[in-house]
Amino acid sequence: MVAEMTEVRPAGLPAGRSTRHANPALVLGFLSLAGLVISILQSLVAPALPVIAADLSVTTADVSWILTAYLLAASVSTPVAARLGDMFGKRRVLLVVLSMLAAGTLVAALAPNLSVLIAGRVLQGAAGAILPLSIGIVRDELPIGRVGMAVGTLSAIFGVGGGLGIVLAGPIVDNLSWHWLFWFPLALIGIAFAGVAFGVPESPVRAPGRVDWTGALLLSAGLAMLLLALSKGSAWGWSSGRVVGMLIAAGFTLGAWVIIERRIQEPLVDMRMMATRAVWATNVVGLAFGFAMFGAFLLVPMLLELPKATGFGFGASVTTAGLYLLPATAGMLVFAPISGALERRVGARVPMVLGTAIAAGAFAFLAISHTQAWQLLVSVSLVGIGIGLAFAAMANAIVAAVPPTQTGVATSVNTIVRTVGGSLGAAILAGLLTAGVSDRGIPTDAAFTQGFWLSAAVLVVGLLASLLLPRRTTQQADA
Repeated sequence: MVAEMTEVRPAGLPAGRSTRHANPALVLGFLSLAGLVISILQSLVAPALPVIAADLSVTTADVSWILTAYLLAASVSTPVAARLGDMFGKRRVLLVVLSMLAAGTLVAALAPNLSVLIAGRVLQGAAGAILPLSIGIVRDELPIGRVGMAVGTLSAIFGVGGGLGIVLAGPIVDNLSWHWLFWFPLALIGIAFAGVAFGVPESPVRAPGRVDWTGALLLSAGLAMLLLALSKGSAWGWSSGRVVGMLIAAGFTLGAWVIIERRIQEPLVDMRMMATRAVWATNVVGLAFGFAMFGAFLLVPMLLELPKATGFGFGASVTTAGLYLLPATAGMLVFAPISGALERRVGARVPMVLGTAIAAGAFAFLAISHTQAWQLLVSVSLVGIGIGLAFAAMANAIVAAVPPTQTGVATSVNTIVRTVGGSLGAAILAGLLTAGVSDRGIPTDAAFTQGFWLSAAVLVVGLLASLLLPRRTTQQADA
């Protein structure tokens, strides 16, 4: 049951609207900066893992915990922080998670060994609720006519940051040291914190009640086991007792969570809300894009960095391979506001269908031909356009489908779904490359082709789900 909002509003003021005048440009700018930093930190370390492993004298398997720990912490903290934001104020909780992000980044920058670095990454992952909290603030504070475009921009920023992280990692590591992967973002976090503290008003929307700690514990345990099994499956063996046992336990735990959430009065996540067609269909699209983004961010740079002697590699450096992803980030940044404008006119369904179809077509083109640089650049650009259109539409579809008091939780679930999709994509695509190695231990061209086709197929599933979205929700029509 959703609790009533506590703010008393003047007659005629829509629910979820602030009675004060916030500067829309400043609010969006500071929230976008916070989102950009967390998304950069999510991907920035990935290309630098071999360098970090060598510097800290640890194995490749051990250093992979830098990514795994971040994903686990983000999956655990995101729904809880989003719920606390709905209860006690989104800006207040956003400042808390930004503080945790700053602390984790400082710890990582100063880390003398792997254990301390992983601890810093856990603190960084605890800030995973920045996107749902930011979307909730935008919904509550900005004029109705600007919400769609603002939500689209915020959603795109997370994709842009992921691409920029991979692009920037090479030059930073080549010219400085891996510690600077954290010093630079730390300065941006400080600016974002000050901006949110002084330029973003507190959201007036509240959902009084209590935190469903039992549900939070079950969801956290289930997601932790699922993500751990997916991220470590290749290293531990997919048929090993640890992986199979964790997958089974995750299934039972998440099943128990769903049952409990359906029965209690104040659930962490309202299952009736999640069963809404606009919400579950959007989450399927999010899962597909989470998977496919790793098709672009994992397969394309690896293909570029393979030696030319293979007959299909390009012999590019880490820095050059990262630069090939710049068109994708540009596509996200340009087409996300366009998606928001489309959503305002025709609803979220059209840009989501367009974005998913464009991205699926781009991967199909890559599967057919990826022997020339221009083919990679065109395909990556199209993937970025698709992500920009679809990511913005996903957030707007959920915002339009749920009441203001559930915005944070609903968007946090979509964020988690994309994280799970990314873990699936990383595990399965890496498994394809590992299984398809040549006698020299290098992935074959056929393995890359299979990975591109699989990414396209997963996006086709997302395309079918996007076609099930309502053409225009009641809230959209009334906006």
